[in-house]
Amino acid sequence: MAVVSKHHPAPDMVRIRRALLSVSDKSGLVEFARGLVDAGVELVSTGGTRLALEKEGLAVRDVSELTDFPEIMDGRVKTLHPGVHGGLLAIRDDAEHQQAMQSHGIAEIDLAAINLYPFEETVARGADAATTVENIDIGGPAMIRASAKNHAYVTAVTDPDDYGRVLEALKTNDGCIPLALRKELAALAFARTAAYDAAVSGWFADELELESPRHRAFGGRLHAVMRYGENPHQQAAFYTNGSNRPGVAGAQLLQGKQLSYNNINDTDAAFELVSEFDPAAGAACAIIKHANPCGVAVGDSLAEAYGRALACDQTSAFGGILAFNNTLDGATAREIVKIFTEVIIAPDASDEAREVLSAKKNLRLMITGGLADPHQPGMMVKSVSGGLLVQSRDNGSLTADDFKIVTKRAPDARELADMAFAFRVAKHVKSNAIVYAFNGATVGIGAGQMSRVDSARIAARKAVDAAEVLGLDAPLTKGSVVASDAFFPFADGLLSAIEAGATAVIQPGGSMRDQDVIDAADEAGVAMVFTGMRHFRH
Repeated sequence: MAVVSKHHPAPDMVRIRRALLSVSDKSGLVEFARGLVDAGVELVSTGGTRLALEKEGLAVRDVSELTDFPEIMDGRVKTLHPGVHGGLLAIRDDAEHQQAMQSHGIAEIDLAAINLYPFEETVARGADAATTVENIDIGGPAMIRASAKNHAYVTAVTDPDDYGRVLEALKTNDGCIPLALRKELAALAFARTAAYDAAVSGWFADELELESPRHRAFGGRLHAVMRYGENPHQQAAFYTNGSNRPGVAGAQLLQGKQLSYNNINDTDAAFELVSEFDPAAGAACAIIKHANPCGVAVGDSLAEAYGRALACDQTSAFGGILAFNNTLDGATAREIVKIFTEVIIAPDASDEAREVLSAKKNLRLMITGGLADPHQPGMMVKSVSGGLLVQSRDNGSLTADDFKIVTKRAPDARELADMAFAFRVAKHVKSNAIVYAFNGATVGIGAGQMSRVDSARIAARKAVDAAEVLGLDAPLTKGSVVASDAFFPFADGLLSAIEAGATAVIQPGGSMRDQDVIDAADEAGVAMVFTGMRHFRH
């Protein structure tokens, strides 16, 4: 049945006489409460919030005085009561509502400062199911929604970041809050409960292993407003989702200006790629431009890995993003500053490295405290007209033991190692992707082409250009291996790779013409393995 509207124009100014404070995050609480008291506001509170305020000498009424009912069930039931919700939801200039309040002894609540049990943080720290469920807030969201719905008369405050401007509004307006601010805070309140419910429903979907739940919700908190998006005419903002996955969202910016939309996208691509390489197995560097790697390498040191990655495509590396899988050291930093770099991201940076890079004021240096787990499950979301595409993160990985040799010649040990390396890199190259590699370094990368043969040719051409820059007699694709993110639909792409000098090939297989491709490899004496796993990235 439809709800019949009782239209009452919202007053511009509402005097705050009574405030209900019930918060899990107590940052700024005492200062906020003191400011309310100074403005002549009576404080009502619950449990731990009340104790924290009383400890600081503030006079606080317990919520049970409004409800005439004690907290029960370990605090699960304390605010779910008409004495609270009537005070929040009552239309102040409605005679029937006023009569109901008088009849039942309900006191008006003019401001509700509520924040929720730390559900997202509980999930992020890997708590067990029972602990996680216990951190699902029930009364908090109910009070927030009630306050926000009745913003014509009630101020809903859900974020400590807003305490200051609420107090300033009280000072400026003689103890009143204007309608414009009440509306804005109401919008924030509904967004907060929506994000909270998204986190809860998402956790349940994960627990139940529901790949495609009937309803899927996503939420985030504003981290930064961008100057613009991919292009200057586009608006953009960066939201975080509470995940504890190391990366650009949680990284500490040690120097340089705020990252742009494109910087964030590219830095994320760089760090996810370099996280594929376990630092215990050696140093690794990834250089990214426009979300594609233009050079990736491993080495005995970060400086060596950086130098070998840079050699793949020095031209594209100019103004690129650098990612490292270990603590950035001074020797590597001194090499980096020889060319222009936009962003460096690494688990940490030594004092020497920080000092060297500090001379480059426009260079952003970010540290994450760790690497992202390439095997960790997660969700990827992409908007399309009229909806969202949602898929699991590409956390697939293989070792040489998973390779199926399909040619007469088997790859040797060096080729097998380079195959594993190249295929890992190809996972992070936009499709169609072709990656040539030699001795743990990319020597040619072709990305994002409409045909695989074009990617193979472009990668080979880049290797020729790189050889000229480096003063080499021949491109480094001679004797290399080549990785393809998906099968070769025809032999032409393979033949282009062989022409460039590749001696071994790694690809998923699965084409109707696989045998034609295998025959072409055999005829050229090239080794080839199938992985059975595709890594499209669009």
